[in-house]
Amino acid sequence: MDGVIQEKLKEIEEQFQVKVLFAVESGSRAWGFPSTDSDYDVRFVYIHQPEWYLAIDPQGIGDKRDVIEMPINDMLDISGWEITKALRLFRKSNPPFLEWMYSEIQYYEAYSFKEKLKGLEDEIFFPNASLYHYLNMAKSNYRTHLSKEQVKIKKYFYALRPVLAAAWIKERQTIPPIDFYDLMEALVPNGKLKEEILDLLVRKKAGEELDLEQRIPAIHQFLDSEIEALEAYAKTLPPRISDPTDKLDSLFRETLQQVWK
Repeated sequence: MDGVIQEKLKEIEEQFQVKVLFAVESGSRAWGFPSTDSDYDVRFVYIHQPEWYLAIDPQGIGDKRDVIEMPINDMLDISGWEITKALRLFRKSNPPFLEWMYSEIQYYEAYSFKEKLKGLEDEIFFPNASLYHYLNMAKSNYRTHLSKEQVKIKKYFYALRPVLAAAWIKERQTIPPIDFYDLMEALVPNGKLKEEILDLLVRKKAGEELDLEQRIPAIHQFLDSEIEALEAYAKTLPPRISDPTDKLDSLFRETLQQVWK
């Protein structure tokens, strides 16, 4: 599949007259719990030629879209964000974009853009925004998929992972690991809860993610208590004061010059 992805990225550069800065895997494969039939969720950041930006209508308006989305098939979902869109999301500490930055499954990287992004992490990352994102994701998935007496195995992980990511931010004030196993090892002590989660992880990877079964009390108790604690903590968080826009403007201009000479 790597070869197919590389060819698709080249086609995108030629078709849209852009340069791809980096491309990574997102979703369940990057999180460490793919099943036997999981597709590939490829995400990338790209930059247009200077003329694209030197115009009276900004990108994102009318025909000047700030995303590129390729037709999805059964095995491959590939889409990307234009660099200024990506930087605006980075300014907000947007977790999906931060996960792109730190995905361990990388398909392509050129120039120094991603390296410089990581160099700005300590100045740009705003823990509060990311914590709220993961907390709201956990609550939504829990409410939608785990409130009945019978649940699908797959849905446990889409509540557990954001809860653990939010808990990591609460404790360490840093970007949480992408891999679910790393989060679990750091935050879930040895015992019945961990055993239940590990068992589900094995079963999900084996393709049992669509099976309905009775709720697992240990996991539900953990999710209930963690969500309650995180909600209480979130209410104590102060608003952001600093504005990193100048630094991100500079990174955009530097990348534009580097890519297009």
